[in-house]
Amino acid sequence: MDIIELWGKTMEMIRKEVSSANFEMWFKDIIPEYEDRGVVFIRVPNPFTKDWFIDKFQKSILRCMREINPAIRSIDYVVGNHKIRQSDKPRAPQLPIHNLYVNKEDNLNPRYTFDSFIVGQFNELAHSAAIATIENPGIYNPLYLYGSSGLGKTHIMQAVGNALKAQNPHLKIYYVSADRFSSDLILSIQKGNAHSFKEKYRNYDILIMDDIQFLSGRDRTQEELFHLFNTFHDRNNQIIFSSDKHPHLITGLEDRLKTRFGAGMIVEVMEPDLECKMAILETKRATLGIACEGDVCEYIAQNAPGSIRELEGIMQTLVSHTMLHKRAVNINDIKGILRHTQQSKKKVSFEEVVDIVSDFYNLKAETLSESTRRKEIVHARQVAMYLLREDYNFSFPFIGKRMGGRDHTTVIHSCEKITNEIKAAASVTQEVETLRSMLKTL
Repeated sequence: MDIIELWGKTMEMIRKEVSSANFEMWFKDIIPEYEDRGVVFIRVPNPFTKDWFIDKFQKSILRCMREINPAIRSIDYVVGNHKIRQSDKPRAPQLPIHNLYVNKEDNLNPRYTFDSFIVGQFNELAHSAAIATIENPGIYNPLYLYGSSGLGKTHIMQAVGNALKAQNPHLKIYYVSADRFSSDLILSIQKGNAHSFKEKYRNYDILIMDDIQFLSGRDRTQEELFHLFNTFHDRNNQIIFSSDKHPHLITGLEDRLKTRFGAGMIVEVMEPDLECKMAILETKRATLGIACEGDVCEYIAQNAPGSIRELEGIMQTLVSHTMLHKRAVNINDIKGILRHTQQSKKKVSFEEVVDIVSDFYNLKAETLSESTRRKEIVHARQVAMYLLREDYNFSFPFIGKRMGGRDHTTVIHSCEKITNEIKAAASVTQEVETLRSMLKTL
């Protein structure tokens, strides 16, 4: 089967999986060049399209190609609008496949490095801890990163893995999601081969586990992780975890694991401030070569959500916009894009949350910051802390400081207490849901 026939059949399959608009926008200008030793080379018009295909379509294209021809093992890209001549074709890929794609042995993506990583107040502690871990593995054991989705935790973890791998290629490093770890265990039990599961993970030198919160309620998996953790810790082998929450706030997680996680360094990755958002956007704009009129990046930073992933998604949308309209992007374009791609979300202030909560419990707002053990005030304060953290992502230190100069551990304890009370008491659940409804009307 020649490359034209293979590509044609692949496109027939892809057309069924993507919208007609996406297909027309992204696939109409893509040309198959040739196949060499199981690697299919396709031509794309610019570097952005190449990156977009790698992120959004490569897995689907490769899967379809392999269904048609199992000998196909990878895809590579030729950037530019010129047709490759037969004499120009390289005999083999210019770089080894393992340098271009996720390594199946360690699950590390080589594109995650610190070379273009923007460091600001929101992530500087996590970055410093990561660099210290690279320079002295085991110094923080475990290193535990937490924060909302899309803030770069996976990037940091994998960048550490790639840096350690570059320093010592003989290190056995493994990156895995907590959900995949649990699935591996279940499969080994089903096959009656749990011992091989234990041996597999104990043979690694560095373990990087993402999204620990998904182990909530999975008792057998938590037990295996507990024993694996002890093995790694005893050998001083580096362990890195991430989650969307502080370990003490993950419901359904065993106390002994929470204690183990707290034995190393726990670092929060917060949302970037305005200046950092602008730096991230400007770096991405320059990388993608987006032509803009006026202070487009500043406008996006002021009006878009704080997630780095969402900011990068907006910049990718701008590339599509410039490709379609063949001109620089202006502020009016951005307003339209944000209106259509971002959900309207009013930023609720710290004071508004405190005012609503204090009114609900018939208290004055300032009483929530007082040093008192009156049960009704303590409960209201804990509920306010819970909502400020859980729903509006204020940091623990910030909440503690604004609530009478309390330590961040007090805020963590308060959030954990309300989390447990919601599970145990329907009345508390009703209180919290009522307050949430009131806050949505602001």
